[in-house]
This record gives sequence, C-alpha cells and structure tokens, in this order.
Amino acid sequence: MKILVADDDRLSRRLLEHTLSQWGHEVVACGDGEEAWLTCRQGTARLVISDWQMPGMDGLELTRRLRALGGTYTYVILLTGEEGREEFLTAMEAGIDDYLTKPVDLDELRARLAVGKRVLDLQEELRCALAVSEKLATTDALTGLLNRRTILERGDEAFAQALRQGYPLSVIMADIDYFKQVNDRHGHLVGDRVLAAVAGALHGGLRRYDCLGRYGGEEFLAILPGCAAVEVAAVAERMRAAVAGREVEVDGGSIRVTTSLGAVASGPDDLPHIINLIQLADDALYRAKAAGRNRVECHGAYPPSQTVNVEP
Repeated sequence: MKILVADDDRLSRRLLEHTLSQWGHEVVACGDGEEAWLTCRQGTARLVISDWQMPGMDGLELTRRLRALGGTYTYVILLTGEEGREEFLTAMEAGIDDYLTKPVDLDELRARLAVGKRVLDLQEELRCALAVSEKLATTDALTGLLNRRTILERGDEAFAQALRQGYPLSVIMADIDYFKQVNDRHGHLVGDRVLAAVAGALHGGLRRYDCLGRYGGEEFLAILPGCAAVEVAAVAERMRAAVAGREVEVDGGSIRVTTSLGAVASGPDDLPHIINLIQLADDALYRAKAAGRNRVECHGAYPPSQTVNVEP
C-alpha cells in the first residue's frame, strides 16, 4: 500500500519511513503540511499518517483540505503528543479516521494500518460495484451503446448547453434496412449479431465527443454537439459507409446490411428543442427509406447522398 507520512520531526519521520518500508509499504515522506497537501493533490497515496503539530499547515488543516477535495477517499491517521477526550473530538470533527499518540507503538500502528487497508479495499469494491451498476443502468446490453433513456438525457444536456453557449446542435437517426427480413431468414441470434455489428460501425463513424444510443428496435440516435449543418451530412455519410462496408458472418457465409439515415442541424439563429430535432431527423430518415434506402437524407436544403439500394 502507498502511504504518505507528514511529520516535521526528522527523526520521527525517518523512523516511520523505515518501519513502513520494512513492512512492505511504498512510502512518500513529507517534512510539513504544505508539502503533504501538494503531494496528496497529485493522488500519490490513499493513506496518510500525519503529525498534528507542524509549522504552517498542521495535521488538522491538512485533513480538512483532504475532505473538502472530494474524489477518491483518503484514510487519515493523526499522530499527536496530546491525550484527552477534547483533543480526540477536535480531531474527529476535522475528519480524521484514526488517532495515535506519540511515541507510536509499532504493534498498534500495524493494527491501525490493517484496519485502514480494509476500509480502503471495501471502498474500492463499492466504487467498482457502483460503476458496474451505473453501466448496466445506462447501457443497452446487446449493443453496448447508451440505452434509450440515457441517450435522450444526453440530448437534453446537449440542448441546454447549446442554448447557453450559442453552439449548433445536430441529430442523426439511423435505421437498419430490411432488418425484419434478416430475422425472418436467419433467425434472431443472427439479428442480434447484426445489431451489434451495426452499432459498432455507426459508432466508429462519429466524433469522440458525440453520443450514440439505441433508440429502439433497429433504430439508433446520435447527438452531435457543436456540429453545424455543413458538417452533419458528411458525418451521417461516414456512418452509412461504415455500415455498408461491413459483413456479418452467418452459417454458410456472410450477409451485408445497410442503413438509412436522417440528419438535421439547428440553424445559426434557430435552435429547436431536442424533441423537435429528433422528430425532424426521424422525418428525414423516412424520406431516405422511401427514396431507396442505404442513403442519407438531411432536413432542409442540404443535399442527400447519392447511394444505391442494396438488399440483404
């Protein structure tokens, strides 16, 4: 475990550093609170052993700053030559986790470190469990994309930011062509593989700060913050081409799938609500379907791509 030791007493600091190193820990030693604070801000250690009385920033102020910093939790053991209930309560109110009096009993220190490590390990397990839970709550299990609820939330957030900052906002709706025929001919397991393959291809055609989600069934929704009308047709065409260039393996061969896409961008002086943008993109998508599929249609005066229809 990586441990930061903060103590202005050189002898005490060296003793702790040597002992902790002998116990197999990686030790960062600091001679005062200011140095310890700067080191902690770099995230170099999750457990801190600090003397209470130090010139400049003392151990209590260091602890208060660590608690105010937020983020990854830092376990703090405070060392002091003072004993008494009042001192203990003062230290606890500052946010310390444990408290040892000087001179430090090494067996007691080893026991307190074991407790601190268990606490930090449990917190890391909880953090990982929460991350998994959040991923499950926001992700479509089949495609790995954002689910419908989350992509709509991201759309609301992008709309609010575009409204505040005066940025353009674009929306693309994509639909797999003849997907029902894929399921009917090859079965739903192949259909699932097609959905996953198309999701990966569509995502590869986007910019890194765009959002893509499974809107429902074989439909996908992309939110493109800061993307103007002159750009959205090119992005949608990139997505279309990425899908058209991919084959999905099936028993006895492979099949090609294509997508139709509808795109819309807010104007320089007009930002419709995100719901309206989605509806306009959806209308453009249906025009792409009606015009022969495997193509892009843009809402407004922006030219559609001239692509051919390819059936599975």
